[in-house]
Amino acid sequence: MAGRGAGRSVAAWVLTSALLLVGAAGCGVQESTYEEEQGLALHTQERSLQEDNGLSLNGLSLNGLSLNGLSLNGLSLNGLSTTDFSRWFNDNPAGNELLMRYIVRCAVSANETRSFTNPSTGVVYTWSGGLGLAPAWSGGAPATVAEQQTISACLGAHANNYGLHVSISVLGRDSTGANIPYTSDELSLFARRESCFFGNVFTSEGLFAGNDRSSLAEDESTPRPCGLKGYGALSNAACAQVKRIGQCEQYCTLDPSGTFYMNCSVNGVQYKPLTTRIRSQDVHRCGDGVCQQGESCGWGITADSCLLDCGTCAL
Repeated sequence: MAGRGAGRSVAAWVLTSALLLVGAAGCGVQESTYEEEQGLALHTQERSLQEDNGLSLNGLSLNGLSLNGLSLNGLSLNGLSTTDFSRWFNDNPAGNELLMRYIVRCAVSANETRSFTNPSTGVVYTWSGGLGLAPAWSGGAPATVAEQQTISACLGAHANNYGLHVSISVLGRDSTGANIPYTSDELSLFARRESCFFGNVFTSEGLFAGNDRSSLAEDESTPRPCGLKGYGALSNAACAQVKRIGQCEQYCTLDPSGTFYMNCSVNGVQYKPLTTRIRSQDVHRCGDGVCQQGESCGWGITADSCLLDCGTCAL
């Protein structure tokens, strides 16, 4: 398995370093302190390409995810001004405001915005488009099944219950079957294949994710709990809303170029998936000297027990 050699290479000095590390390193992980706007500012190169490509930042928490009442209301002024939408939004204003940021980013084109005036508070919210994956729903029509599936896959791809903003490349097709544009530079920058995401959160079908042809090595981790996993790993506790399916190719069909998955089937239902890639620097190794999100304290040299980076666990 890739990366195990790196783990063995540090094994010889783990024991000699252990006594020095005990008590010197804490068990905590450095959390991101960047807000949405700061995170976007840090990735101007990626975001400048977002109008034409699938580059984006993830950071959506799926806790309490519920889209009941949204599928029949198109993302137009008329759809966002209905009583049903207001009732849904005000069930959880803070959480649903964040969710709407990502729904609009996924569904609406990059040069458009959607606004909503909350009749209960008078607060005006404005959300910017991005990927343009659901043009009919964006224009005010009820969401088709294809649009529901594509937006669901997009929300899954952007999920990060750690609350971190990590740059990703989103590949696949929109709800009409058109390819999301990408460049060779994008594939080069986001060199690590990550995951496939699919499902339908507008219904009770849920979300699914798998590894795209590779798995994390035992000493590797990422700050994306819903993304790439070690071989055979179960869902991360920080992303319990997404069910792991193992390897994408067991359930999904690749496009002719081998770049992304065109469809995925589970439980007898065929879905429209999206495929993600991440940057190589966003895959961390136990032994690099930094305790990152995704790593845990312990006495070992694996990501879930990384003495060298995170120290020992407090009793």
